[in-house]
Amino acid sequence: MSADRVRVSRRTEWPLMADPKGFLTTRRQTPTSRPVDIRIKDWREVYEDFERTKLKEQAGRCMDCGIPFCHQGCPLGNLIPEWNTLTWRDDWRDAIERLHATNNFPEFTGTLCPAPCETACVLGINDDPVTIKRVEISIIDRAWDEGWVTPKVPETRTGKKVAVVGSGPSGLAAAQQLTRAGHSVVVFERADAIGGLLRYGIPEFKMEKHRLDRRLDQMRAEGTEFRTGVDVGVDLTVEELRSGHDAVVLAGGATAWRDLPVAGREFAGVYQAMEYLPPANRVASGELAESPLSAAGKDVVVIGGGDTGADCVGTAHRQGARSVTQLEIMPRPPESRSDAHPWPTYPMIYRVSSAHEEGGERLYAVNTQEFLGDEDGNLRALRLVEVRNDGGKFVPVEGTERELPAQLVLLAMGFVGPQREGLVDELGVELDERGNVARDSSFKTSVDNVFVAGDMGRGQSLIVWAIAEGRSAAAGVDAFLTGRDVLPSPIAPTDRPMS
Repeated sequence: MSADRVRVSRRTEWPLMADPKGFLTTRRQTPTSRPVDIRIKDWREVYEDFERTKLKEQAGRCMDCGIPFCHQGCPLGNLIPEWNTLTWRDDWRDAIERLHATNNFPEFTGTLCPAPCETACVLGINDDPVTIKRVEISIIDRAWDEGWVTPKVPETRTGKKVAVVGSGPSGLAAAQQLTRAGHSVVVFERADAIGGLLRYGIPEFKMEKHRLDRRLDQMRAEGTEFRTGVDVGVDLTVEELRSGHDAVVLAGGATAWRDLPVAGREFAGVYQAMEYLPPANRVASGELAESPLSAAGKDVVVIGGGDTGADCVGTAHRQGARSVTQLEIMPRPPESRSDAHPWPTYPMIYRVSSAHEEGGERLYAVNTQEFLGDEDGNLRALRLVEVRNDGGKFVPVEGTERELPAQLVLLAMGFVGPQREGLVDELGVELDERGNVARDSSFKTSVDNVFVAGDMGRGQSLIVWAIAEGRSAAAGVDAFLTGRDVLPSPIAPTDRPMS
């Protein structure tokens, strides 16, 4: 990938650096959020539009470093200094070409990615990093508005058929790459709409679904076929799947959630985050009149301090929760980088998401000992205790036990791997030591014509890694089917985040 980036840069006839003094004269600025009292009454995205003059100034802060560590921070190898400069020069058409050269779906990463590229920005060593993520989403939004995003229909067809199981970001990236390479691609999704967690897991206030829908329209126009309501391994047998396709890509994600088996787990009112978020998303999209798991008027406790937990917090606010508390067993992170996370690694620091800005309380270094219910079997509270880390074990601090009122508890503690029942077990693919689907250097599983991409093989990770995995797995499939080496493969199966 690095050689490709160099070749792209050398074809240009203009100096790459935008404003030579931009990083000295312009301070970092991000878009204004809509007022909390307004935005919690709807499901629209949180941020206001960013003025193009301000965006140009922000893009001009990019220093076009001799060694651009933002490339290293981004698994996709995005050509960040190049499209920063093009944006600063108002050359938006070329900017979207540079952006699409490495990323199939910049509107997904531009809204959902935590931007490891920004934490790797050289300017961030002793100053605020470039607003890379905001430039990215502005480029793709402008491109859609101007009609520059069009279907890329392959000129020739290979006659090969590929099945992609799962329609999250990794599956969609693999499908689009393989369709454009000339293969006949069908994407199977067991839900009744395409998108995976992009559709029913990510709340509308983080990414409005029109961004997903217009990209799916582009993929349909290119020739990708989508089949919903098909649970492969149940509705479609493994034998039918493999016999009807020359290659299969498993992209079903890591859907086996981590539970909390403490006393009282059986009380009504304790649910997994992914039991709670999908119906809320269906309400936001108009598919449901109301959610069967509403936070309205309730004391809500979210257990887990990550992005999924924050999604639950924001959703509970919009449903009218009486109170919202988020619990995390780890201690509160520092406000700035610690020596344990030096630049350019992704630092563990205290972050405030848009959901946290909307209210609620965050408690750190606490553990749930027990769920408490009433005589009717309904949740009424949970018992907490403060904990300290003793050699890697969380030890209760004596005398810190207390009850926290709760009528709705949402478990957002992450995922432990792919669902094994059905497809994985019936295929007989080997698993690695972490319980994910094992793969070789080409993303091929132990079953000859079956490949794997995304969280199903990697484990729970970021959307930018999912897209990179989908692109890389597509390269492996194309080489397997045709013997070619033409599709980009930004990462290897062994690549890990810089942390």
